[in-house]
Amino acid sequence: MYFPATKNLTVSSMRIPTRKWPQRCLLGLLTTSISIAQAYHAAPSQAQNADYCQIPPSEANTKNVLRLAARKGDSESKAKYSEIVQKHVTYVQQCREKSWLKNQAIWIRLYPCDTSPGALEEIFDRMVNKGYNQVYVATFYAGRVLLPSSDNSTTWSSVLTTKGTEKTDLLADSIRIGKERGLKVYAWLYGLSFGPQYVATPEGQAALAVNGRGETTLLSSTNGFQSTESGGAGATVFIDPYSNKARRDYRTMVQEVARRRPDGVLLDYIRFPRGQGPQSVASQVQDLWIYSAESRQALSALAHNSKGTELIQRYVDRGTITVNDLKEVDKLYPDEDFPLWEGRTPLEGEAKMTYENKLAWIEWDLWQLTVAHASQGVVSFVEQAVLPVEQQKLKSGVVFFPEGNKPVGRRGYDSRLQAWDRFPTKTTEWHPMAYATCDRSECIVNSIQRVLNSAPPNTMVVPALAGNWSKPLEGRPSLEEQMDGIHKSLPQIQSISHFAFSWQEPELDYYRSSCKLK
Repeated sequence: MYFPATKNLTVSSMRIPTRKWPQRCLLGLLTTSISIAQAYHAAPSQAQNADYCQIPPSEANTKNVLRLAARKGDSESKAKYSEIVQKHVTYVQQCREKSWLKNQAIWIRLYPCDTSPGALEEIFDRMVNKGYNQVYVATFYAGRVLLPSSDNSTTWSSVLTTKGTEKTDLLADSIRIGKERGLKVYAWLYGLSFGPQYVATPEGQAALAVNGRGETTLLSSTNGFQSTESGGAGATVFIDPYSNKARRDYRTMVQEVARRRPDGVLLDYIRFPRGQGPQSVASQVQDLWIYSAESRQALSALAHNSKGTELIQRYVDRGTITVNDLKEVDKLYPDEDFPLWEGRTPLEGEAKMTYENKLAWIEWDLWQLTVAHASQGVVSFVEQAVLPVEQQKLKSGVVFFPEGNKPVGRRGYDSRLQAWDRFPTKTTEWHPMAYATCDRSECIVNSIQRVLNSAPPNTMVVPALAGNWSKPLEGRPSLEEQMDGIHKSLPQIQSISHFAFSWQEPELDYYRSSCKLK
């Protein structure tokens, strides 16, 4: 056991993550598209191995030429383009059936310029060319949601705010265009990271996660917490998972996303923030994000008697308890034999022990309780969040760091307190981010093996790999080498995802992210 466990409230076994562009953009897009195609097709690549089901460069190029001609109104090219698209759908499907790798997915963020005619078709064609049969589309991140502003009943603003895009449903369009190309499209949502807009009101402020020093992550650059993550500035504004308002607002958003009928919904950032330096470890109660009003109320409700309630409150307020606290509590509630709370079993002979002898035991039980409470908040948030997905009979998935629940020293834990081994599994896929860096595949394999060791039977484990095709990147071997290492050591793994499209197509991604709609 790595995280302290309590009865019913437990972290048992937890180890605590040319399309018609605007005129000003057209020339740049064509130049970029051609140069990227030439560079990609000219580069020798091991990735054309049959296991990865990639389209031969000559056919990928032909498809792109036909797509451009079809965009100009050539009816014959349009028919041929549709034909080759379907040919590639069939090829990838049949190839995947024969390959050990049944599903190869890629993560992507879409931008306003992707609403231009033909934009999504090109992007999704590129995915198919590289053998992907699944795509995870960023749908909620940094406090924005990929829903049309004219049909957005959520608390968050839409990703698309340019005039003329009010009715454009980029998520629904992605699902449709992906399906036409044989791609299963998942909606990828941030979890407890709600974005700065959410906390702009007093009600939103009340939903913020708070630690025992009165800190929130709203001003993360000044209090030792990571100020930027993959979501950009403001992505680390974390809310209290016990906040009823936050849960209601998130459920509404998930319902709206599920209504678009993606093939699945992935929940990311379902954890607390990672501190920097010493704050990367939670070793005392003040380090825990349990000090908001609703979290404290939920913690107090775990007490089974008045002595328990009083000691919990004193421990959380002061960060410790003393012999005098035990004496005072006994005087306040003389009819109760022991302080009790969820999961606590009194020591044998505790009533006869001296205050000095039982102090350390009771304080340790309080530490176990508060860590379990913090961790359980994340788990409960996930369980509530996937309900609308399950009601629509869609797949759900949880994204986490395999190291997000590791112990550190005698009583410390990774500050993310990501109790992934308690995440649901019956209808929910596990997507561990195997991002270890050791210039070899061994450390990545070991990270995935750690997850498999804790996964209940029949859990769908889909490792997320960081890197690029045919070349090492930032201390990680090529994607081929990573996948080969996984296949040799962990043959039960049959699905893998790659982070991210932007890493594989950096020039195109830069252009798409910087291009402005009129």
